[in-house]
Amino acid sequence: MKLSRRKFVHLAMGAAALPALSRLACAQTYPLRPVRIVVGFAPGGVIDVGARLIGQWLTERLGQSFIIENRPGAANNIGTEFVVRAPPDGYTLLAVGPSSAINATLYDKLNFNFLRDIAPVASVLRGPHVLVLNPSVHRGSHCGRAVQDDGRRRFGSRALSWCRAGVQ
Repeated sequence: MKLSRRKFVHLAMGAAALPALSRLACAQTYPLRPVRIVVGFAPGGVIDVGARLIGQWLTERLGQSFIIENRPGAANNIGTEFVVRAPPDGYTLLAVGPSSAINATLYDKLNFNFLRDIAPVASVLRGPHVLVLNPSVHRGSHCGRAVQDDGRRRFGSRALSWCRAGVQ
């Protein structure tokens, strides 16, 4: 097939113009519709209050509603599974705490893999978590073996969980 000079010039000019056209393309503004933030805990907890504050701030800043939806139960696994099964379009977010990472080691038969199925977006809250043992706890017990005299932490027992500061 012989290519005429005119056709060659048209193709060359079209190829040269393609990079300029890609600069003209613009991304869609996000969000175009309300965004759902799923909290796997009952209303009123630390993660719920934090999600509501962030949702309000995002609503004011982005001009679109951020709806907080509580799906408590199974140590946050119900809410997490709901988000995993939602379309991956950025309109269903999950507010998580330390329990989400811990659940991956505590439960053998989850319907999702937290590290594979959930992508981190932002870290918005941080808080201290402390393991406290009574000095009388025998060092041979599960908790006693977790923290040795040399200060190194040794985890791996399902009997050892986590704790956090709370109000009684």
